[in-house]
Amino acid sequence: MVVILIAAVLAMLAAPSFQTAYLSNRLTGYANEFVASAQLARGEAIKRNAVVRVCRSADGATCATSGTWQQGWIVFGDANNNSTVDTGETVFRKQESLSPDYHVTSTSGTYNLAFQAIGAGSDSATLLFCRATPTPGGQERTITLGPTGRTVVATTRTGSCP
Repeated sequence: MVVILIAAVLAMLAAPSFQTAYLSNRLTGYANEFVASAQLARGEAIKRNAVVRVCRSADGATCATSGTWQQGWIVFGDANNNSTVDTGETVFRKQESLSPDYHVTSTSGTYNLAFQAIGAGSDSATLLFCRATPTPGGQERTITLGPTGRTVVATTRTGSCP
């Protein structure tokens, strides 16, 4: 009986740390999904010798004109380079909306990324992935896409989530 009591007390003490690890891993997963989408877009642009875009999307079929990256995003071949998914253009990847517990903020104000046929991005962008609830997490992921198409991920620990 004493052993069971000790095991129960230890389990109660360990539960919060497991919750923190779970929430941190989920944040990392969301950031990795975006990085994978950017790398896919860059690779497809080079392979197809055409513009490929990553844009925020609420429905998984068209680019959204408002809202944040949190609503989800798509990667698509933009053959006529008009920033919209037209008939005959292929959507390569759809990312569903993120949990409302997490926020994605474009600190550069960019919500539509174009990768040119040479693999370079036409825009630079910086996105901040963070956990807003149940309490702001102790970690954030900052993703920076440079004009060469290179993606850099940094872990920050401000503990705030805009």
